[in-house]
Amino acid sequence: MKPVLLLMIPLRDQLLAQLRERFDVRHAPTQVEREAIVRSHGEEIEIVLTNGTIGISADQIDAMPRLTFACAYGAGYENIAVEHARSRGIALANGAGSNEDCVADHALALLLSAVRAIPTLDSACRQGVWRDDLPLFPQLAHKRVGILGLGSIGRKIARRCEAFDMSVGYHNRSKRSDLPYAYFGDAEALANWSDFLIVAAPGGAATRHIVNSVVLAALGSDGFLVNISRGSLVDTAALAEALSAGGLRGAGLDVYEGEPDPPAALIGLRNVVLTPHVAGSSPEALQAALACFMDNAARHLAGEPLRTPI
Repeated sequence: MKPVLLLMIPLRDQLLAQLRERFDVRHAPTQVEREAIVRSHGEEIEIVLTNGTIGISADQIDAMPRLTFACAYGAGYENIAVEHARSRGIALANGAGSNEDCVADHALALLLSAVRAIPTLDSACRQGVWRDDLPLFPQLAHKRVGILGLGSIGRKIARRCEAFDMSVGYHNRSKRSDLPYAYFGDAEALANWSDFLIVAAPGGAATRHIVNSVVLAALGSDGFLVNISRGSLVDTAALAEALSAGGLRGAGLDVYEGEPDPPAALIGLRNVVLTPHVAGSSPEALQAALACFMDNAARHLAGEPLRTPI
């Protein structure tokens, strides 16, 4: 018999079909469906596939007595009850590495779009406005970019920024001895040095609103902010105020507080570029994430070490 899998996230048909070949899938992409399946089929579930945003709670874990393995479809796992799962002996993994290139690409796309005001220029061109009637927008080359969180995605962003002849600085929980970039002891110091600040740190309570009014003030009126990590890292109200009052020149956000609802405080602002949490989504990245889960699940069922354990 196939192992019973609770799939807690939306998944495209082609990927879902691949899962059904290996597992007896209970698909619950909405909160209502998740609650119903855990209530009615919790005793059957052996494996869970979720993501960092949806996670899996301690109560849900306790409602699945046969659960032995849970995996995040992507790198983030901030809403998985990790310690509770471990106390139950449940193996945990994530999709680390599967979408890093895609996220790094999107970070640069947002930075370019915000700094060069691509949406504004696109709109102007469609309205017949010629360049002589438009303001000038800065370039990326020879500017200073600060990366808040220099993990694997942050490092890929840094390499892309180097290709644009930008100087790279970073703030991390600790200084890295294996990289040549300038290190700053906190987010404010990094923002004060930077022309552009890219947020690439993990989500969770420890990083909530790490980009606040103080950090935005340090970035300054000519600064630009990009966030491709989690919406919780940026204080939305402070960002809206800075963008509206001229305290910040522009921003590009793929994530924001209150997802999936759009950030109401930012919608009317022309100097912010928004995308709906798609930085890590491409055909290649989604297939790689599924392959990573399949490999981890196969290893777990065979009693072998996981490929990407949490």
